[in-house]
Formats: sequence, C-alpha cells, structure tokens
Amino acid sequence: MKYEPLNNLGVFIHSVDLEITSFVNKKLADFQLTSEQNLIMAILWEQEGVSQNEIALRLNKDKSSVARMIVTLEKKGYIHRTICQKDRRSIEVFLTEKGKMLGKEVIPINQNIINTISKGMTEEEVIQLQRLLTKVRENVAEL
Repeated sequence: MKYEPLNNLGVFIHSVDLEITSFVNKKLADFQLTSEQNLIMAILWEQEGVSQNEIALRLNKDKSSVARMIVTLEKKGYIHRTICQKDRRSIEVFLTEKGKMLGKEVIPINQNIINTISKGMTEEEVIQLQRLLTKVRENVAEL
C-alpha cells in the first residue's frame, strides 16, 4: 500500500470513533452518562454481579480506568459494589434501583444509537464490518 500518513485505515477508524463517541455522548447528556459509563451500565443491565475485572476484560480497558468509572457511577447512585463472597480479592458490581430505572430510559436510546450507526447496512454487512475491524484489532494487538 502507498504510504499516506493522514490517509490510512488507522486515521479513518479513529475519526469514525470520535464521531460515534460524540454522537453517543450527546444522546446521553441528559442522563449525565458518558459513552464509556454507558458501556459499564449496559453490561450490568444484562447481568448484575459482574466483577470489576470482568468488566475491564469485556470492555478491553485497563482496570484502573474502569475502577474510576465505577466510582463515578457509584457517586451518581446508579451502582454499588460489594466484596465477592467466593473471592474476597474481587469486587462485584450491582445496580441500585436508580440504576435499574435508568436502564428503562437508556436501553431504548442505546438501541436507537445502534440502529443509527448501522443504518443502510444489511445484517451481513454489519457482520462483515465487525469481522474486518476484529482483524485490524488483532493485527495491532500482535505487536
């Protein structure tokens, strides 16, 4: 491939990521929820009692940034943390009633966000795009 420092796949993916993040943050602004905090909440809306470490793994984020986001969500009253009874070194995260109620409002917004991002694409195209982006991620993860 020809070397074009500002016209390459990495720059384009980064630009798309910035646009999506901005779009999501605007949609969630009324709830004082950032796009990254929303990802943590989405995990908990599917399954409570997930450990902080598991959340970090699922989001491919470092443990310390996830811990900071969890503290912020706890201060907002959306979640609470408890020490795992099976492994006292592990912390599990649960929704509060306020966090459960938030889900009733935000989950439909999240679905709308997903629909907007994939608008005009077939299901096969979405799967293909995910497959290609996974290849890109694996390529740079190897280094």
